[in-house]
Amino acid sequence: MNNLDRNAIAGREKAAIDFRKPEISDREWIQPLLAAADLSGCHQNFTNIFAWAEIFNNQVALVGSFLVVKGLYKGSQIYFYPVGSGDLQPVFEAMRRDAAVSGHRFVLAGVTATDVSELQRMYPKSFEIQVMRDGFDYVYLLDKMINLSGSKLQSKRNHIHKFLRERRDWRFEEITPDNIPECREMSERWCELENHNTETIRNETCAVRLCLNHFAALGLEGGLLRLEGKVIAYTIGEPLNSDTYVVHVEKAFANIRGAYQMINREFALSIRRKYPHMVYINREEDMGLEGLRKAKLSYHPDKMEEKFIVTFDND
Repeated sequence: MNNLDRNAIAGREKAAIDFRKPEISDREWIQPLLAAADLSGCHQNFTNIFAWAEIFNNQVALVGSFLVVKGLYKGSQIYFYPVGSGDLQPVFEAMRRDAAVSGHRFVLAGVTATDVSELQRMYPKSFEIQVMRDGFDYVYLLDKMINLSGSKLQSKRNHIHKFLRERRDWRFEEITPDNIPECREMSERWCELENHNTETIRNETCAVRLCLNHFAALGLEGGLLRLEGKVIAYTIGEPLNSDTYVVHVEKAFANIRGAYQMINREFALSIRRKYPHMVYINREEDMGLEGLRKAKLSYHPDKMEEKFIVTFDND
């Protein structure tokens, strides 16, 4: 190998982005960028980037004034659409070089229709687009989740009415440092009862554990449902953008009829009290799981946050 070849390789290596695994302290610089962008996709949220980092090998970097996230989707390396302000094109060029140096294709995941239009302007006819159905977010009107009005949600109201008739000694309360240990215990018991020893559940359990361990530092909020003093359901979320609240976790004992519907409604009521300006609840994606898809469709989403995968041509 001559000196010219060595210099060319060294130049390409230097072009790679200096990614690293996100730490809780990174929220200090990442959260302002996400908040300013006012994004609607649940994947562009620090809690999800941090809590799922071990599972999806999420890594973060600051490129110019943009947050760039790199991770895995179905076993392949992908990037999120950059978040920040200024000229996007140099950021994309850095990402393309990083993909080349790393030896994989340049693929963006979780891309919105607006993002696609911007890419078509910058890189006409140089990429392919696929629908990312497993990553669509389920978005509901907050008022609908509180009132459960309409014939389509009659069964949800029936579950709640039955719960209220048969269960007298219940109460809803906010999650605090004092009751977080009870939420952990409830999660463990839930896994035992459901016998969910799948990779998906193990991964989710890991992410939930990180949310509970760093609850305050992540700016999370939550509520739990007690029956006869014991926690039978809990949920965790936070504001996602200026008009949407995102629910990260929702667990309830399925053998207690109405528990899921009650925790869902009571938490929606608490969101309305605390954030009267909120319009929507984003209950995240279904990850392609049939049972989860059925459950989220049963609440009849008011809209889906559509996402796409963009694969760039090899240079």
